[in-house]
Amino acid sequence: MSLAPSESAPAGAPAASAGLPAGRRGHRRPGRAARPGRAGTGRRRLLTRASVPYLLIMPAVLGFAVFKAYPIAASFWISLTTGNGDAREFAGLANYRRLLDDPLFWTALRNTALILVVQVPLMLGLALLVALGLNSTRVWLRPLWRLGVFVPSLTGLVAAGVMFSVILNHDAGLLNWVLSLFGIDRVNWLGSPFWARVGVVLVLTWHYTGYNAVMYLAGLQGIPKELYEAAMVDGAGPVRRFFAITLPQLRPILLLTVVLSTIGTLQLFDEPYVLTGGGPDNATLTVTMYLYNNGFKYFDFGYASALAYALALIVSVLGVLQVRLMGERR
Repeated sequence: MSLAPSESAPAGAPAASAGLPAGRRGHRRPGRAARPGRAGTGRRRLLTRASVPYLLIMPAVLGFAVFKAYPIAASFWISLTTGNGDAREFAGLANYRRLLDDPLFWTALRNTALILVVQVPLMLGLALLVALGLNSTRVWLRPLWRLGVFVPSLTGLVAAGVMFSVILNHDAGLLNWVLSLFGIDRVNWLGSPFWARVGVVLVLTWHYTGYNAVMYLAGLQGIPKELYEAAMVDGAGPVRRFFAITLPQLRPILLLTVVLSTIGTLQLFDEPYVLTGGGPDNATLTVTMYLYNNGFKYFDFGYASALAYALALIVSVLGVLQVRLMGERR
């Protein structure tokens, strides 16, 4: 007399295993053996819908932290110290107090401000005139003229400086040769404090006018022609249309070019360094050149870092003022 399945099965075994073959009874798949519940106990996957954006921006964040944030923080710490290498000591605001009492710093700042006040309005004014001319339908071969205007901005800064150091040479320069054809005496472009500043302004104007003109040209082509047609119907002349339509429509681009040109001029280094080396008599010494001299000629990195932060503060203040004065008023 055979026993019933319920009597022959060991205690605690599932009843359903009694009907399976002998080799399969009690067998479970390895992946499903005694798995606990998933709710709150399973492993969190790394790639989820919420984590993917953070993983994608992680390389950029790490790059910024290593190559931007850390150098900025380290430079600020260095600006609070004096000495070199292992002999560096904490000095608080001593470098900043030294900066306020440094006459050469104020000379460099005055030179930079003078170039800024003269060169930026001159360059942007010429760029706007060039853009208006290139936007006119009466100009033939406009693509060729646009290319020719933009090419100088593609020239390297050092190459432009070397080229103009030859053009402005006192004895064999091209510009003095042209002036002599009209009976004008030779000008000591790079040896006179006044003319050296003029030479730097000429180089900057030649190099960046085309770049800003292309930006203005893009803005002019984005102005609806219906505005000009309506103004002409109302009897507005070219001057009236320029001040009532063109300038207001170009305000965002004008603001952008003014801010970028201001920042670039305050950071001016390559052109005066190649042309004059800051001379004659420190007439073309800029803040960035003075920073470079202290850091990489005299190895006074603490004072050079203080100069860098002073320049960053000046750039920030001027940028905010320009945005407040020229920005859109709501």
